[in-house]
Amino acid sequence: MPMMKLGLFFEGCGHHIAAWRDPDVDAHAKQSLAHYVEIARLAERGKFDLLFTADTNATFGPDDVEAWTRTTAASRLEPITLLGALAAVTSRIGLVATATTTYFEPFHVARFFASLDQISGGRAGWNLVTSAAAAEAYNFGRESHAGHADRYARAREFAKVVLGLWDSWEDHAVIADKANGLYLDRDKLHFLNHKGQHFAVRGPLTVHRSPQGRPVIVQAGQSEDGRELAAETAEVIFTVQQDLAAGREFYNDVKRRAAAHGRPPEAIKVMPGVMTVIGQTRAEAEDKYGRLQDLISPEIGIKMLSTYLGVDLSRHSLDGPVPEPTYTNQEVGRVKVMVDLARRENLTIRQLYKRVVGQRAHRVVIGTPGDIADALEQWFTAGAADGFNILPLTFPRGLEELVDFVIPELQRRGLFRSEYEGHTLRENLGLPLPINRWSTAAQQGALRQVS
Repeated sequence: MPMMKLGLFFEGCGHHIAAWRDPDVDAHAKQSLAHYVEIARLAERGKFDLLFTADTNATFGPDDVEAWTRTTAASRLEPITLLGALAAVTSRIGLVATATTTYFEPFHVARFFASLDQISGGRAGWNLVTSAAAAEAYNFGRESHAGHADRYARAREFAKVVLGLWDSWEDHAVIADKANGLYLDRDKLHFLNHKGQHFAVRGPLTVHRSPQGRPVIVQAGQSEDGRELAAETAEVIFTVQQDLAAGREFYNDVKRRAAAHGRPPEAIKVMPGVMTVIGQTRAEAEDKYGRLQDLISPEIGIKMLSTYLGVDLSRHSLDGPVPEPTYTNQEVGRVKVMVDLARRENLTIRQLYKRVVGQRAHRVVIGTPGDIADALEQWFTAGAADGFNILPLTFPRGLEELVDFVIPELQRRGLFRSEYEGHTLRENLGLPLPINRWSTAAQQGALRQVS
């Protein structure tokens, strides 16, 4: 039986919105390299496939200073710099970060992640996203956020350019012939010369081909456009699902779409996000979660949920029904998950923000290590996931509990590795080594000549 894959979604203080207020948490941890080094080494001890960090060029959640004063939303290190540092203190775990296709340029992103891939020995991954936060526009000289469909059209071409740049250097392009003064084989260095609707990029990239061929492409789209982009380009998909039936629907839909693009199902690993709350007893875990839930002020809950739904909820009764969203120009798929949850369980506004704001609509699993393992095993064996992107309630304690108690239980059940399979992220995820397009073209040309 194949093993499940596990990513660690690391977030300074923890994934609950009130984690920074927990007595065991360092409230300044989001800016501390020593803290992230501890997390990375602990996750590698637990044999996690990858470390993942999200990013935005503004803030997550409301673009509201009052909201920032009560959360850690405005505190965030630049992720590529951080992962470059963590590459030096780890040796096997993958390093995945977000970079937007909306406000970066393809050459920037190609170079950032190719460099991280070289530095880490083939452990990098790019989480390809379109910007969700409208406030990002204000940091790039724009007065408004690009439309949803426009962002995805740009993203498709962006991905095509980045993949082309990553093929600039074939394997063994550097010959380093000192006697004859020849550094590289000219026939193995390629210009992209891309000219499209959104970009004109000559190339070549200035970073060599990595030990894993190129960085792993990660995607997190939930909407129709997001699913289609993921099926076409992604190798790992982080998804937000609340129930097993919806998880299986998403899983099967993405695999079907991938097949339509000529890709085998195993070419994409679907990894839903799961927040874990662990206790020696279920009551202890529920109490731990409840204490943080009680620290979500109604004002923050209303602001956060209003931002998601595109509706000013302060004008509605907190104990009344959830109004229809406007489906704003932001996270369309995630909003649908929230609304479906509210309708399915007949939740009030107060009940919904308590269910989704603390963990950004991800599924929460609360209980003993055995309970957590049961929940992960159920989705994995039912065909709803190839693995999971784990969101500990708090750091570092929530991760310590995972590594010391949950991981050994999964290993005992034969569901998770005891040792890394390889040294690169692709090897550990079970993804094939991509063939350089220019090598493929040369091989096909040689075959035509022979025939």
